[in-house]
Amino acid sequence: MAQDLFQHPDYYQVDDLLTDEHKLVRDAAREWVKREVSPIIEEYAQKAKFPKHLIQGLGEIGAFGPFIPEEYGGAGLDYISYGLIMQELERGDSGIRSTASVQSSLVMFPIWKFGSEEQKQKYLPKLATGELMGAFGLTEPNHGSNPGGMETKFADKGDYYLLNGAKMWISNAPFADIAIVWAKNEEGRIKGLIVERGMEGFSTPETHNKWSLRTSATGELIFQDVKVPKENLLPEADGLRGPLTCLDSARYGIAWGALGAAMDAYETALRYAKERTQFGKPIASFQLQQKKLAEMITEITKAQLLVWRLGNLRNEGKDTAAQISMAKRNNVEMALKIVREARQVLGAMGITGEYPLMRHMMNLESVITYEGTHDIHLLITGYDITGIPAFK
Repeated sequence: MAQDLFQHPDYYQVDDLLTDEHKLVRDAAREWVKREVSPIIEEYAQKAKFPKHLIQGLGEIGAFGPFIPEEYGGAGLDYISYGLIMQELERGDSGIRSTASVQSSLVMFPIWKFGSEEQKQKYLPKLATGELMGAFGLTEPNHGSNPGGMETKFADKGDYYLLNGAKMWISNAPFADIAIVWAKNEEGRIKGLIVERGMEGFSTPETHNKWSLRTSATGELIFQDVKVPKENLLPEADGLRGPLTCLDSARYGIAWGALGAAMDAYETALRYAKERTQFGKPIASFQLQQKKLAEMITEITKAQLLVWRLGNLRNEGKDTAAQISMAKRNNVEMALKIVREARQVLGAMGITGEYPLMRHMMNLESVITYEGTHDIHLLITGYDITGIPAFK
């Protein structure tokens, strides 16, 4: 079993900006990752298998809906705490963080924000513990970056809604107990529905042969004349703003999560460079290796300050979707570059499962695309600063 020797890089003493509660939450998540995730994750990645036994532990450390109020089973934490948990989970593996992100931001968040009181009481406490697991159905085979073009539809049949359509690239789909599904009504308005496993005509085939996110279960959501009870409609969600608000929460968590993967890669490369000798001395003594390591810690430090500031803005209700886009795009690109450089520091050893670098690299190739592609996020920033939408 792999031993997790991770030491937290903090070049600008960002820890001094955190509260004691933030550090307690982060350290609890970190110790859980070291104990439960790191020793087994390479084996599960090689097998392309989701470690389902980790779900209970994720619930116990508060990784499911940490910002959800305690009255609904959440921990009632702030958004910096949420970010720090995502950082630690993705340091372990992007697939594990994805599982928690979907549950928190894409399933619990919309029920909390747009659901009825009955829906909140029924679903949120069980989602918080992991007794129920959820998925988020927005992306379709023909509509990724343009979710407003979705073809999934539902019709009012008097006593129920009749849902037809399909979603794909859905994390947690193969084992989800419920799915938050976005579909158009007969007037063409986008609404949210809670679809439960066991409803006739609802199936979730798994997506296989992935090179990325191999420890995360990915699948489709298929609806063939599914009868959805009317009480399963999210009453406060109307239009594309509903799912996009959820994606803002998920993208915020990703900005922190990618930072965790970058930290893990940097620390792995630093430790290896100090231990590996060539030409009679550690390779860390050579200028080119020091250049790589110095640039890594510089970019990590900038990213730490970026998400810390964004977290404070989000706590104050002052953050914008465009600010979240910038952080997601910047931090994932940063992490991917650092993982690639770290792999080079390790040479051939970097491609083996003894080290996490190739696993992080493959995972981040998905993270840079999902929850809004790298290019779309760039255009969101462009739109925000010019007022001209380039993607329409």
